[in-house]
Amino acid sequence: MIEEQITVGLVVERRRLSGAWGGVAWRPVTIFPAAPEVAPWTPLGGNADATRFYAGEFPISLYSTDTANYRDNLASGTPKLWVVMRAEGDAPPIHVALVTADPAEGEGATEAGNNIVETVDMPVEIAGVVAAFIAGHHVERPIIKRKRDNRPHDVRWRDGSTGEEPS
Repeated sequence: MIEEQITVGLVVERRRLSGAWGGVAWRPVTIFPAAPEVAPWTPLGGNADATRFYAGEFPISLYSTDTANYRDNLASGTPKLWVVMRAEGDAPPIHVALVTADPAEGEGATEAGNNIVETVDMPVEIAGVVAAFIAGHHVERPIIKRKRDNRPHDVRWRDGSTGEEPS
């Protein structure tokens, strides 16, 4: 398996929630194709309701086995990057666990239940790198359907019986 990494910069937003429950919500806002030379968690401005922060630089890993997923993402017309975050403590208040171009990996991160998984538009520069990676490493893999056989299987249950009717 071939792996390549792209390093990107991430901007997130902390938004104050209105309503009876209050609190704050975090969401990714944008990705910089090249990480700027700014300290992580530098405030970028905002107002009383929302503040943006440069969260830092993060890798996007591309794997040769996932090129079909990347291709489908680019073919969607508006390619996305999935950002997976988790609420943690006070400094920094969230942990960025993953930035990925693979829709299946992004969707898989939603199963944990306590992850914040959001998409941001993929910058054109990153889409170009992903497209070049696909062109260089994609191998079409045929879908092979398994055929069911009708033979009885040698099944043994805990009590030692085979599950077949006695003759």
